[in-house]
Amino acid sequence: MLTSLQMFGFMALWSPFFLGTLLLVALFYLLAVGPWREKFTTEGPPPTKQKAYFFVGLFLLYVIKGSPIDLLGHLMFSVHMTQMAILYLIIPQCFILGIPNWMYEKLFRIRAIKQLFSLFTKPLISLLLFNGLFSFYHVPFIFDVIKTNMIYHAVVTTIIFIAAWFMWWPVVNKLPEWQTLSGIKKVGYIFANGVLLTPACTLIIFADAPLYKTFSDPQAWLNALQLCVPKGTLASLHLTGPEMFLSMSLLHDQQLGGVLMKIIQEIVYGTMLFFIFIEWYQKEREKERLETIASPHPSES
Repeated sequence: MLTSLQMFGFMALWSPFFLGTLLLVALFYLLAVGPWREKFTTEGPPPTKQKAYFFVGLFLLYVIKGSPIDLLGHLMFSVHMTQMAILYLIIPQCFILGIPNWMYEKLFRIRAIKQLFSLFTKPLISLLLFNGLFSFYHVPFIFDVIKTNMIYHAVVTTIIFIAAWFMWWPVVNKLPEWQTLSGIKKVGYIFANGVLLTPACTLIIFADAPLYKTFSDPQAWLNALQLCVPKGTLASLHLTGPEMFLSMSLLHDQQLGGVLMKIIQEIVYGTMLFFIFIEWYQKEREKERLETIASPHPSES
């Protein structure tokens, strides 16, 4: 597969400008939590684990949006859905956990940003916003329009990413004043997310024909490829359609995409539930310990 992808050229395969942008973000982050930190906060440097979260997020972002996987996401619907799962279910968590609390506190001093976060991270709003946007994005005629227009695609995927950030915020953030959900409410929140995302996956998995022209119609497919392959390069190639790169039928590739999305979702949400239960249990044990220490001992006779 990788050999056949070489025809698209270095720019399409490795997105060097995107890589350069992410490297600049990484440099700014290292300066902000390192030499520049003392100008903004009296807190010590972030722990290694926190920095690791941030850089894992950057690495995954490049892998799915800058490496050959991004090109494959335009050739195979199953790869596209894997991209969506990682981009919206894993990467936002890495960034939320990787950014130190003092940065958020500085950001929230801007009243408009704090009000925006307060509104869109309310559990019910964030649930409906993310799952609604994700589901509408995969309505066939909407999907085909967005996938063939570079501006629409950039704007819509960015908005869904921000919505995913809002969706994960009530569960993942570590700021004490933003802890709006108790342990049992976090469990219900994760379950609700799983339920709301199911209809979109079900539509894709149980469809009896290919739904998306950008993965079935040769001309629409070529138009969609222009989002990541220079137009001049495409004109020099003799591409007949997505079947060139598939070892299965278009329908089976589509169904596989829906299945992969659902499996990755279940793994991510199941892992989150595990950590929520652990955190909840530890808090209850600590609460019991403190109550035992605070309770008066029976007077000795």
